[in-house]
Amino acid sequence: MTTTVTTHVLDTALGRPAADLPVRLQRADGTVLAEARTDHDGRASLGAAGPGEHRLVFVTGEWFAAAGRTTFYPQVPVTVTLGEGHHHIPLLLSPYSYSTYRGS
Repeated sequence: MTTTVTTHVLDTALGRPAADLPVRLQRADGTVLAEARTDHDGRASLGAAGPGEHRLVFVTGEWFAAAGRTTFYPQVPVTVTLGEGHHHIPLLLSPYSYSTYRGS
């Protein structure tokens, strides 16, 4: 069975999807497996990864700066342990806070 990763980023301060936000999937050792930008609905597919510890890095500083906004978090790294199957990892984002969870 393949391990796949998707995400959905919502800008909770503005109440809308975080479109065009850069995100990358890395192995625990930092090797980049995939890079993507969220679509108009704030969603991105990062493809396949093997089981084990991985990190999603959301490049929030660049994204906020492009919109003329400041942020306390220039990056949001989310470290997860992937098993087999599909993993959906949403991010709820504002300039001064974030939250994540295992989605379905």
